[in-house]
Amino acid sequence: MEFSQQDMKANILYWSKRLYQKGMSPSCSGNISAKVDNGILISASGCCLNDMDENDIVLIDYNGNAKEGNKKPSSEKIMHSEIYTRRNDLSAIIHCHCPVITAFAVAGLSIKKPILPDFALYYDEIPLIPYYCPSSIDLAMSVGECFEKNNVALLKNHGIVLADTTLQNAFYKLELIRAYAETYFGAEVLGGAKAISKKAVNEIKNLYRK
Repeated sequence: MEFSQQDMKANILYWSKRLYQKGMSPSCSGNISAKVDNGILISASGCCLNDMDENDIVLIDYNGNAKEGNKKPSSEKIMHSEIYTRRNDLSAIIHCHCPVITAFAVAGLSIKKPILPDFALYYDEIPLIPYYCPSSIDLAMSVGECFEKNNVALLKNHGIVLADTTLQNAFYKLELIRAYAETYFGAEVLGGAKAISKKAVNEIKNLYRK
């Protein structure tokens, strides 16, 4: 289904609010974007995703230059444009600082232990990108390179970035990862998170390939 630019702005506002209300983008952190015919719609710099209106969505080109809008685009605009430039199949990006997910990034750990079938279905591992200054070209280039083979990455001491074909799909995948993180920490408190077997992982993947 093709969305007009106006429809996509409404879509961005809806999922931005869901992101904040689920506690995955506290305060004024995080940013969200979607591709449209004439560029990228992205949240403005420094805005709270729950309080955004259409004036807080900026149209940029693939070099990060503002084309429409009165606000400054997110400082992570180059990271978004790098992902879209390298992956034509991806049309929506969410970057957030969800605390329970970011805890892995702060600990310097990728997410890979297959403790849940639904996680194992989508991911073998969520890679961890080394720390770079937020909004820097180095970070954008490193993320872009990672996304040539991945749809999601942890940013060390920073957060998570995830891309998909729609904002709805991106949000649901992010929610799945948060559920994994919460389950992992709970299991560790209760005695240790135990992985399901490789056989079980293959069974769940084969089941959904049919």
